[in-house]
Amino acid sequence: MPTGPKGQHRPADAIGNAIRVAQIATGEAEEDFGPEKPEKNEAAAEMGRKGAAARSAAMTPERRAEIARMAAEKRWKR
Repeated sequence: MPTGPKGQHRPADAIGNAIRVAQIATGEAEEDFGPEKPEKNEAAAEMGRKGAAARSAAMTPERRAEIARMAAEKRWKR
């Protein structure tokens, strides 16, 4: 079944889809976008930030420079 830009389901056949669009345009039917995406879990996001800080603190300056150098090479390679 075809989906819209936000993942909503649409009728599979062209005539059914045209009728559905006309109903929405005239106000006979309400457009349904489906369930909303869940919000990010703030606790999990905070743990991710703490993990990144801990990883950075545990890394040697040479290793951080190496990672930055590899990232720059990847960016400039394109």
